[in-house]
Amino acid sequence: MNPFVIDAFEFCRLSERREAEIAVADLPRLVADCVDASGVLHWVLIGAANKLDYAQLTLSVSGEVKVLCQRCLTPYFFQIRSESVLILASNEVQADEIDALMDDEAIDVIVGNKALNIFDLIEDEALLALPFSPRHEICPEPAIVGAFNNIRESPFSVIKTLKQ
Repeated sequence: MNPFVIDAFEFCRLSERREAEIAVADLPRLVADCVDASGVLHWVLIGAANKLDYAQLTLSVSGEVKVLCQRCLTPYFFQIRSESVLILASNEVQADEIDALMDDEAIDVIVGNKALNIFDLIEDEALLALPFSPRHEICPEPAIVGAFNNIRESPFSVIKTLKQ
């Protein structure tokens, strides 16, 4: 059995804990939102039961990914630091009931199962931690920006030469 696929309810019942690192390159949906596949994410998953005796996973994800600044269009490293609490339900109806009972925006209720892929949880958490529109706090100077961009000849310059 894949060591990154768990029985979510059993994981919580036994109060298990797993911790490791995963390459950004191993998370295809995250790579699609990044400039490249470089970087590593550190993650910790802890199973427990909450005060109301529902199975609960606490997932922490941290690391650095390279994203594209939407203001100056240069890549920069974005620090992911995210933690979420996931309450497990056995089906959608129970998930809706627990969600209404908890009435807490900081806690998400998901349907758990006996084959929950930890990588999917990690990737979801990292994607949710990314800014909607990534931007530097202060963009680099234009001279520095020029050094990052590969200056290519315009494809229209060929037409200009043909005109002559």
